[in-house]
Amino acid sequence: MKVFIAKTAAMLLIRGTQHAVNVPFSWGYVDKPQEGQTFLLFIPGQAPFPIDGIRYQEPETKFNIPPVMVGGQPRELEVHEVKFGFIPGVDQTAFRLRRRYRIIKGGHPQLILVHYSRGPMARIEGTLMNQAVRSYPLRTFNEPSVYVVGDKAGQKVFPPGSGGGPGMGGMGGGGMGGMGMPMGMGFNSPQAMVQQQNNNMAILDRRREQEQRARAGSSTRPGRIDDEDSGDENDTISIRALSMTRYRRNHDYMAEVFTYAAYNSKNNAPPPPTPYSIFDKADLESKAEKLKAELEALEARGLARKQAHATKPQDDVEPETGGDVSMATLES
Repeated sequence: MKVFIAKTAAMLLIRGTQHAVNVPFSWGYVDKPQEGQTFLLFIPGQAPFPIDGIRYQEPETKFNIPPVMVGGQPRELEVHEVKFGFIPGVDQTAFRLRRRYRIIKGGHPQLILVHYSRGPMARIEGTLMNQAVRSYPLRTFNEPSVYVVGDKAGQKVFPPGSGGGPGMGGMGGGGMGGMGMPMGMGFNSPQAMVQQQNNNMAILDRRREQEQRARAGSSTRPGRIDDEDSGDENDTISIRALSMTRYRRNHDYMAEVFTYAAYNSKNNAPPPPTPYSIFDKADLESKAEKLKAELEALEARGLARKQAHATKPQDDVEPETGGDVSMATLES
């Protein structure tokens, strides 16, 4: 059964990749999906999965499925599964199940197939019963559709009178036929957050350049900041984007300080002393001479004792005690 499901998911992903070459993806929300719904999402890089309006009481698990043959080529899938989900204020039990499939070998790894179904049932914790997953009402935004696959990747499409709002996300153009697989990139999606972060970081980069010119004693006054750097900017910039911008700015400041401390101070420092500078050469030589004299005296005493022992008469040598006594000695 798992092999059949994996093969079906791989076929849908391959077909979606083929359609995505000629069909732009549009922005939209995936919010409170019902069981049985399926979505084709484009999530770049290692960005986290966007919020879908469902609260899950267990962490998501990941596992790989052995390669399946689709289109004459082996396709290896990665599956993320999370159970016991519920919509706060709507569901009385946690029964929602979400599986998302991604081809990691033999396909486009940034296209993700998401399927919502009914799974095992569990009781909802009282503290989570009415806690909303995201802020409502959802913000309305107008973003052009964009190609994400093929030679047109990155190109935007501005159809006349187009506008993206909650629940209006789709594949655009001819869609995905009868498969019902809209493309959702909501305001809380990684794409929107990256775009906000880039705008905010560009503003702060200009401000940092102006501050550096002022500290350097520039005679020109800093230019006026664009209208986009107004107080209303915080209303559309996420906390994640602000945090990333502050991190980058503080990292640049610390790099300037520690780079000077690590390298400039070493270039002007005097050469380090030799490891033998703590010893006195004259003192060491006198001690060596003294030890040499003592050694020669000990050797002379030892040689004198050997000579005295060699010239001493044998009668004066005391017989050794102990040991065996021969019978010839006793008879004499």
